Amino acid sequence: MGGLKVLEKFKSAQVHAFTNTTAATPPGTPSRAITSSSSKSKCAGGDGSASSSQSQYQSLLLPYGLPTTELLEPRIEPYLKPVDSVDSLADLYRRLAVSSPSDKSTLLMEQFSLSPCLVDPKLPRKCLSAARQHAVDVHSKVVLSSWLRFDRRDDQLAGVSPMDCRNCFLECPSAALVSGYDPNSVNDRCRCCGDTAAAAAAVVITDCHENSGGDVVFYINGETVRCVRSRIAALSPPLKAMLYGSFVESRKRRIDLSKSDISVEGMRAVEIYSRVNRVDSFSPERVLELLSFATRFCCEEMKSACDQHLASMVRRLEDAVILIDYGLEESATLLVASCVQVILRNIPSSLSNRKVLRILCGSRARERISMLGHPATFLLYYFLSQVAIEESMASNITVMLLESMLEFGVEKWQKALAAHQLGCVMLERREFKNAQSYFEAAVDSGGHVYSLAGVARAKYKQGQQYSAFRLMNSLVFEHKPVGWMYQERSLYGLGREKLMDLNTATELDPTLSFPYKFRAVKKVEERKMSDAISEINKYIGFKLSADCLELRAWLFIAMEDYDSALRDLRAMLTLEPNYMMYRRKMCASYVVELVISCGRVVQHWSLADCWIKLYERWSSVDDVGSLAILHQMLVNDPTNSLLRFRQSLLLLRLNCPKAAMSCLRLARNHAASEHERLIYEGWILYDIGHREEALSKAEKSLHIQRSFEAFFLKAYILADTNLDPLSSSHVIQLLEEALKCPSDGLRKGQALNNLGSMYVDCGKLDKAADCYTNALNIKHTRAHQGLARVYQLKNQRKAAFDEMTKLIETAYGNASAYEKRSEYCDREMAKSDLNVASQLDPLRTYPYRYRAAVLMDDQKEAEAVEELSKAIAFKPELQMLHLRAAFHESMGEIVAALKDCEAALCFDPNHLDTLDLYNRTKERAARQDEI
Repeated sequence: MGGLKVLEKFKSAQVHAFTNTTAATPPGTPSRAITSSSSKSKCAGGDGSASSSQSQYQSLLLPYGLPTTELLEPRIEPYLKPVDSVDSLADLYRRLAVSSPSDKSTLLMEQFSLSPCLVDPKLPRKCLSAARQHAVDVHSKVVLSSWLRFDRRDDQLAGVSPMDCRNCFLECPSAALVSGYDPNSVNDRCRCCGDTAAAAAAVVITDCHENSGGDVVFYINGETVRCVRSRIAALSPPLKAMLYGSFVESRKRRIDLSKSDISVEGMRAVEIYSRVNRVDSFSPERVLELLSFATRFCCEEMKSACDQHLASMVRRLEDAVILIDYGLEESATLLVASCVQVILRNIPSSLSNRKVLRILCGSRARERISMLGHPATFLLYYFLSQVAIEESMASNITVMLLESMLEFGVEKWQKALAAHQLGCVMLERREFKNAQSYFEAAVDSGGHVYSLAGVARAKYKQGQQYSAFRLMNSLVFEHKPVGWMYQERSLYGLGREKLMDLNTATELDPTLSFPYKFRAVKKVEERKMSDAISEINKYIGFKLSADCLELRAWLFIAMEDYDSALRDLRAMLTLEPNYMMYRRKMCASYVVELVISCGRVVQHWSLADCWIKLYERWSSVDDVGSLAILHQMLVNDPTNSLLRFRQSLLLLRLNCPKAAMSCLRLARNHAASEHERLIYEGWILYDIGHREEALSKAEKSLHIQRSFEAFFLKAYILADTNLDPLSSSHVIQLLEEALKCPSDGLRKGQALNNLGSMYVDCGKLDKAADCYTNALNIKHTRAHQGLARVYQLKNQRKAAFDEMTKLIETAYGNASAYEKRSEYCDREMAKSDLNVASQLDPLRTYPYRYRAAVLMDDQKEAEAVEELSKAIAFKPELQMLHLRAAFHESMGEIVAALKDCEAALCFDPNHLDTLDLYNRTKERAARQDEI
């Protein structure tokens, strides 16, 4: 189970996972769980008694028994987690406002380091993109552009080369090798292809014959090279001093260079360069020799030409690992940057290359890599260490990379982050004394309070439970209460105090999964299985995670509810295909086979049966059940791109963007036709914010073939802007064209729903009602929400309320339905519905804002601010920060209003309403200062 203390790894890592085969038992499977043909026949219902068969089933399905609270503990999160994120964000914004471009890039990476605790899935990429935009030196650009590419996992796209540009300027490998900051260049389209063609056309075959008109001869190991003295002297000041200065060589026509480490062929190349000032006709070996000569004699122009030419030649990993040594030896900036870029754009596979590891982690690696300078060197190891952590948190490679990250950290946050992550790694490696040292270093270097939780955990693991409790107890009393403080203190308490701390942790931060898991397992120990499932359902209801699905499946197996268990197992495998269960001892896909064979679950459904069941789950708004059906269908047809695409849509609805993107990439890889592949590429580009490129993909697909998905994609992209009447009419036309194309009812229901929304925006309510009604006729249950909106606009509030009630009755436990119904009833009923919505999904922000607005209307200002503060504490979000800033401003609390505005602008620096409020409040503050 993901929550057990031997299992606290990155959920996405699963580094010891294995794949199940029919020929052998998976590694890590207990001997009593081996499925031979005889054991399978017994599981299917042999000659034994029902009770003995059932006992055997339980032995196979629960080989490690039920989970226990003794083995449960939360993980220490491997990222910076400030006690007050609003203070940190506001401080960042103030520093960003007065920083230079290079400093701004570093500050944006500091914001990136905070983004995991800010619950905004789009913020990390925004920070990376902005940091790349403001980077000045080529090494920083190379690292950040490669990081952006890795972030969208282009390595998982079939047929895409690591050096492909894909017309994205910020990720362009050629653009990264141009030094300097140009604020307007980010808006340019990438010119890679044109530049390459121009460079190819510019290659000139140079006359390589020796110049017969030379007036100086260089003697090298018995051979001579005739040169023009003035041209050689013009290459650098040292050569000019040698040939025209007071040195003895200035009076000689024959100069011996036998000891200068240049060959005859190399010197001939120098002579040719002195005439043509080009190196592109020479072999790589000869250019390397010219580079060494240029470094020795300070020939800056020649060195630059060699550097640029060699950098342009590095395209493969094999080239990079060879040439980077030359680049580092000769301090060839572009060559090193180009080699590093190729290595990084081949991440993560390049981290398994021994030669790459020698370059990055060898005995002289840090000394040599330091030539990149700060901040590039820190960024390099920051990027590499995060990749290594995802691959294997406890590996030696991860430790070495994090140690380099710590060494090259300059800012306090950099050292704190590196030390904190090393502490997390040491906990994973069970090196508790080292873990404590690193966590303490994180506290000392950056004042990172959250690292004290790591100190407490390390002490606890060393048998110092009271010391750990005392440390966490002091934190609770010395700082503003935060959920993780109470969660951590609960580990070191007993009985009633432990549960009280966990309940307080949930109250302060309902997004923490550990308290739900602990309370659920506690119910299991009390033999209250239904209550245990109800407890874990509270968390799964608003946040899908593999470890919580595993726990619920575990409990369903114990209750012999195999259908429900199988649903959760399949949903879990959709999130993490290589997930390991039972404290990482059994492969989840193998447990699925056991449940099917021993649980006697009927799984022999035809494709038509699966589609019928998918419609049933979809119409009942059972997204987890729909995921499970799709997973089952894909087991029989793993290359079905249409099903992969459906998976991605469901995962996005369930707020699982990484898993959704992974499914979308698989859909693209398995696309059966060019026009279909373009559609999936368009969705990938749209999801990472490249709307113009996504729109281009949709149009190219339509040029090849008219299809529902191409029309829908184009309409969806165009609708995601501030539409004028003409644009709205165009979107309506596209959706109508989509509905004329073949598709299944699931997608047509969505298109009808979207078309209804467009008609509502255009004031065509009757047409909108028809669309929603037609969607409901094909079981698109969510259309109740749109139809209710139509009734409300027609001043039929009772009908709107009733329509939303139908959705609530069908989609039991749907927070969105309660939230929307609150718009169609009186204040007391609205408050009741919004309270239910907050209980079902505390991450929804509208209920907090509504309740705060009601309190403000009732002139309960302090209570209104507190209502917003409760949610901001665990989910800082632009709209809530803006509203709280407005409340503070109206109350005359200028400093608090400014701080909230600054924090909000970290999420969107161009948010007009917040900018207006911020400027107005600053003017008010200035007037007060004058007074």
